[in-house]
Amino acid sequence: MITNHLHTLPDAWRDVSSLFVALGDEQRQRILLTFEPGERLNVGQIVAVSTLSRTAVSHHLKILRQAGVLMSEKNGKEVFFWINKKHIDDTLQRVLEYVRKNT
Repeated sequence: MITNHLHTLPDAWRDVSSLFVALGDEQRQRILLTFEPGERLNVGQIVAVSTLSRTAVSHHLKILRQAGVLMSEKNGKEVFFWINKKHIDDTLQRVLEYVRKNT
């Protein structure tokens, strides 16, 4: 049994938890599934196809952005979001690497 990680996570795993928390919510999963490949959406566009209020969508977008799942850019008065495929892929690859090597 490897016990040294029970109290402190390795640096390479610091963002894994926030990614899984962000992806673990069904509403946030629905938001992610609204994006077409390479598409950038603003809050209004996401709200238009969602059952959630603008406030709720904004809350979920904030969590997704803070976890690195989404990137954002302000263009005039609008903020556009897109999926950060590289961050998601890198994080999941680290988990898979660990599972492949240590199980």
